[in-house]
Amino acid sequence: MTLHKEGIKLILGGLFLAALSIILNVLFLFENFPVLASIIVGLTLLFLILIIQFFRIPKRNKSYEKNEIVCPADGKVVVIEETEETEYFKDRRIQVSIFMSPLNVHANYYPITGRLVYQKYHPGKFLVAWHPKSSTENERTTMVVKDDSGREVLIRQIAGAVARRICYYGEIDSSVEKGEELGFIKFGSRVDLFLPLDTNIDVNIGDNVKSRLSKIGILN
Repeated sequence: MTLHKEGIKLILGGLFLAALSIILNVLFLFENFPVLASIIVGLTLLFLILIIQFFRIPKRNKSYEKNEIVCPADGKVVVIEETEETEYFKDRRIQVSIFMSPLNVHANYYPITGRLVYQKYHPGKFLVAWHPKSSTENERTTMVVKDDSGREVLIRQIAGAVARRICYYGEIDSSVEKGEELGFIKFGSRVDLFLPLDTNIDVNIGDNVKSRLSKIGILN
């Protein structure tokens, strides 16, 4: 396991606060208020552990099938439906949405290999991630990858009520690899995939999935 670069400053700040809390409690509280001091130190250490949990990157290795769509995020599948995609395709697509809780890994990954042909950041609201309008009204980033057969997959990072910063790393016309990191949503939220209608979907609503390991489906 490693720690994500987006969390280094916050983790260092958490370490400083934890150390400061322990020192101040030892100097001023432990002797006269041992229970209170223990609670404060315990809460401080718990906060530090949660920060580290947020920014962990577990080591994962997998060989992918050629047409496999690999899962872009850790979390739970909350939507699988045919819907109208209005930003880029402007036609019907299969939408697969993955909700990331604050306890999930928050890095996001490309689901297919190809070329990044579209990328756009949208400022917006911070509705809860499961709200029906979060996909079109919340802060979000949309990316489209086209593979060497001309098939396109749209990935949308969506901020929620807690997650209020989306990071994305790709550059237009750059080549991207399946399982390569595309960005990070601080403290979780949601990732939507919009897939061709003839895609074979291999997940179900309610499934717990893991980025770079779980198979979302197969492109035809």
